[in-house]
Amino acid sequence: MKNFKILIIGIFLLSATQIFGQNVTVRGTFKEHPDGQFQINYSRDNKQVVDTVEIKDEKFLWAATINGPEKTYLMFPTRYLELYIEPGNIHVVGHADSLHKMKVTGSSIQDEVTAFQETLIDLEKRQSPLYQKYGKVGKEEQLEIERELSEIGQIRLKRTKEYIRTHPKNIYSLMMVEDRAAMGSYEEVQPLFNLIDPSIKETSLGNKVSERLKVLKRSVIGEKMYSFSMNNQNGENVNFDDFLGKYILVEFWASWCGPCRAENPNVLKAYNTFKDKGFTVIGISLDDNEQKWKQAIEEDSMPWTQVSTLDGFENEVSSYYGIRGIPSSFLVDPQGKIVARNLRGERLHETLNDLLNSKD
Repeated sequence: MKNFKILIIGIFLLSATQIFGQNVTVRGTFKEHPDGQFQINYSRDNKQVVDTVEIKDEKFLWAATINGPEKTYLMFPTRYLELYIEPGNIHVVGHADSLHKMKVTGSSIQDEVTAFQETLIDLEKRQSPLYQKYGKVGKEEQLEIERELSEIGQIRLKRTKEYIRTHPKNIYSLMMVEDRAAMGSYEEVQPLFNLIDPSIKETSLGNKVSERLKVLKRSVIGEKMYSFSMNNQNGENVNFDDFLGKYILVEFWASWCGPCRAENPNVLKAYNTFKDKGFTVIGISLDDNEQKWKQAIEEDSMPWTQVSTLDGFENEVSSYYGIRGIPSSFLVDPQGKIVARNLRGERLHETLNDLLNSKD
């Protein structure tokens, strides 16, 4: 009977740990940082939580209950930093003018992250000057920049895949898959998830990634585009199926999105070049402010069809495809099937030229 009671108590304690989580304490020193505040964004019970942390005399202290190792964000007015935490005591030391170089002790997962990121330094050095020239050069050089950035992305993916393959039971491997799943494609992410050990897949994070993959699968190349009906800026109903018979660029954007607005002239150029050859554009705005949406349409001189539910990222179509970042786009063929995703810059023109001018 005594042993039975001990067993029951043990089960209760284990359940309590799983329900209530475990404690983490982060102490830090940001040298020469003025007194003030920053925020820590983390998850608890599958919900995002934001805590405000005080910096006093260059020091701060934050304690919370977490369910296990996770990536958090230290959010300052003009920047944010990633910090990987786990239950226990963690210490952070940094300098106000170089917080991105902060040193972290007491987090084994942060050690793993730092070690892997060091293997990507050569790619960062190649990538940085390309982004500085992006959009500021001629057509041929721009296309070469886009191709080189794509090549760098493939090398990064290859190194990520190798790390996951050799660390299948590592929670950081699963976090890398989750990061890829946020903006990546099903074709890219599913093979990475397949490398994860079943015991790690069964965690709450593993289940979360599994559900995300179900959503990403909807936009696999060759899948039928979701048929939607939505109002344009004049309150008139627009049906997607009415546009079938042409190549359609379905462009997700918003008035507040800087990269979207910067890409609009490129989309306009493509529209004007190919609109008489069986091509059109449908813009789906993720705005929640009607006036700003309409103003942006006018300012950017966008003549193509524009629709929105003014629900932000809760838009019916963006929710269906799990879109978390914009600009984002699908190129749909005359039969309504997705043939390409996220074509921007000269790649958009090159693809359309191959598809439409080959008919001549």
